[in-house]
Amino acid sequence: MTHPHHPSEPAVRPDGGLAAVGTAPDVDRARHRLEISYDGTDFSGWAMQPGLRTVCGVLTDALSTVLRRPVALTVAGRTDAGVHATGQVAHADLPADLDTAWTVRRLARLLPPDVRVRAVTAVPAAFDARFSALRRHYRYRVATAVHGADPLRARDTVSWPHPLDLDAVNAASAGLLGEHDFAAFCRRREGATTVRELQRLSWSRGEDGVVVAEVSADAFCHSMVRSLVGALLDVGRGRRAVEWPASLLTRTERANDVAVAPAHGLTLVGVDYPPDDELAARADITRNVRLPQA
Repeated sequence: MTHPHHPSEPAVRPDGGLAAVGTAPDVDRARHRLEISYDGTDFSGWAMQPGLRTVCGVLTDALSTVLRRPVALTVAGRTDAGVHATGQVAHADLPADLDTAWTVRRLARLLPPDVRVRAVTAVPAAFDARFSALRRHYRYRVATAVHGADPLRARDTVSWPHPLDLDAVNAASAGLLGEHDFAAFCRRREGATTVRELQRLSWSRGEDGVVVAEVSADAFCHSMVRSLVGALLDVGRGRRAVEWPASLLTRTERANDVAVAPAHGLTLVGVDYPPDDELAARADITRNVRLPQA
């Protein structure tokens, strides 16, 4: 793979872009894992959409420019418009002789400041960022002070100028833990299951007064975290009974009376994977559960 001072390396423009060069010959590919962070404020979500600025679109364009060949990314969790990430994971099949440190440096020059690739690492071929994952971890931040969110955190913290009874919220959260059909809290996709195992849902108040919800599950369906947060905020301000969120688990369709919390308070903070020798088995199990059956 090309290295920083190789004569065939593309020149770096003053704005951080790369000058065009001839296409490099095809080389053997190997699976690589990418550790990604982004401020989702100015993105229309992760997934590529025609005419819209998306995280996947920006990253694939940058990688394809740096490596001078098309790149396809598979992500652990497709975040919605406005949602952030400090622990997003994706995989791609990249040149087997890739200099990963050089690639990270080049991407740092080319990418806009609201998205970063923190690391690129060679992984076993069985690694699948989406299907090999054991669980995803999200964090939701709520500022309950009358003055709202601190200006330096306003892009990832929701201002909630209402009382918030954390005892009631945590009691209601406990009733949602475990494996359930979360159809009431999801925007259904045709053929996709809404059964998930919610492993953690806890709320605490930090020294700065900001309330933080920690949410972990084997996977999340579309809008699930924000719907859970919206329902629980209604409990916290006294508009709903503690038992109400858990009572919705009997429904088979989305509950229209559940508010979807604002996107910008939500951040994907981590994804867990099994040991290398269990990656393939985990991916097979997940595919059988998540993908529509013939």
